[in-house]
Amino acid sequence: MQYQTVLSDVAAVETRAAIVAPLIAYNEEHAGPSDHRPLVIRIEDESGQVVGGLWGYTRGGWLYTELLSAPAGARGQGWGRRMMEQAEAEARARGCIAAWVDTHSFQAPKFYESLGYQRFGELEDYPPGHSRIFYRKCLREGSP
Repeated sequence: MQYQTVLSDVAAVETRAAIVAPLIAYNEEHAGPSDHRPLVIRIEDESGQVVGGLWGYTRGGWLYTELLSAPAGARGQGWGRRMMEQAEAEARARGCIAAWVDTHSFQAPKFYESLGYQRFGELEDYPPGHSRIFYRKCLREGSP
């Protein structure tokens, strides 16, 4: 069989599924099932419109928070803290031992640190003039 590469800027769901399928199979062969499960918390306005929330997943005994946002008019009112605490409680109920998140230096490092997250990595000058910072938090005593 012959192969070729095809460069594209179209992020088709089907293409991602085809790329990730052999990775999942390989990883599960070596590390066992990942138990990947989405974890989503919505903030809705009075009409039921989603105006913010938390988007993440649990997998391999860890919670990953990919997105966290509150409506501009509600920032500083504890919504982020409530969502993170709710997500961590759900992750514990799912058997997770720890959580991780990443943020940029101009976004929320102090916020995650106030929740007990500890910095474990930094990608400097991404984007230029800033950093991407990686945090982790133990959810159970004795966990990493």
